[in-house]
Parts: sequence; C-alpha cells; structure tokens
Amino acid sequence: MKKNCRSILIAFGTAALFCMPVTAPAQDLKQSIYQVGTLKPVDSVLKVRVGERAPDFTLRAVSGGTVSLKDYAGKKNVMISFVPAAWTPVCSDQWPGYNIVQEEFERLNTVLIGISVDNVPTLHAWTRAMGSLWFPVLSDFWPHGKVADTYGVLRSDGTSERAIFIIDTQGIIRSIDVHDINARPPLEDIIGELEKLNK
Repeated sequence: MKKNCRSILIAFGTAALFCMPVTAPAQDLKQSIYQVGTLKPVDSVLKVRVGERAPDFTLRAVSGGTVSLKDYAGKKNVMISFVPAAWTPVCSDQWPGYNIVQEEFERLNTVLIGISVDNVPTLHAWTRAMGSLWFPVLSDFWPHGKVADTYGVLRSDGTSERAIFIIDTQGIIRSIDVHDINARPPLEDIIGELEKLNK
C-alpha cells in the first residue's frame, strides 16, 4: 500500500509541476528565461564510477557560508544535482520540481545539494525568482567548474551536464545519471534509486 501511495505521489507531483498556477514571480521568471535551443545531449567524460568514493568538495552556498560533502558523512545519503546554467528553461523547472517530493527525500534520509557553475549573485537572483527551494544551492564558479570537472561533468562550453549523483552515508557513489541536457531526470527514477539505499 505504501509503495502504491508513493507511486501516486510521484505521478501527481510530476503532473502538478505542469499544472501549478502561475504567480507573479513565476511570470517574471518565464519572461527572464534564456532559450538555449537543443544542445548536444552529453558533452563530457565521467571521471568517477559507481562504487568509488565521491570526491569531497567545499563550495559557497547561496544562503551564505559554505557546504562540504563531508558534512553529511555517516549521517545522510546525498543526492547531488548538477544543472547547466541559471535562467534556462529545463533547469528552471527541474529544481522547483524537487519541492514536490521533499518529504520523500526526508523519509529516505537523503539531503539534496544543487550545484551550478554560475556565480553566487546570479544564483541568488535566479533562485529567488523560482521561489523557495528547501535544499542548499551551491556555486561552482571559481575556480570555474572545478567540482563539475572533478566529477567529469564539465562541458566544453564551461557549463555542466545535467547530472545526478547519489551517494550513500559512507560517501560511496551508488548511482550516476548523466542525463540528456535537454530533459529533466524523471522523479520516479530518482526516488527508486534512493529506495535501494534504504533496503
């Protein structure tokens, strides 16, 4: 029964994302979006593998201070969500969509970390335009794209891939999805991978 409820929640959440009422900030966001067109789906070579220890990092957070991967060692699973660039269409849908499943992340003892190669002021303006996000958003701006490059998801144009890394409480990478940059990774696939960590 619980599994069916979760499936309904994910299906509802995915549908709700496209049916949310348009508020003033959402209208402003839509008018500010830069249309990048269709891009090469993947333009990088991974430097890490499933089963390896995830490289640690410390990055500036939009909310202030810094966040390190090691902050969660022994405490929480971590999902890192790399997105290519602020103020672009798919990215501006993807991160707000995670608000719908916040309770699922909490149930699965997982913290979500959003990373972009944009600078902090740009990410500050963009995330404010999207509305409240429950997870930390980090800037991989300087040295430019260093973390994305360490993981092997820095594209040749200086943006990052649209990529998901799921890391267990011991710091081991358990799932990698370097996704088609033109599409959002399905929520149900993400929740499915997180469920595996909690069996």
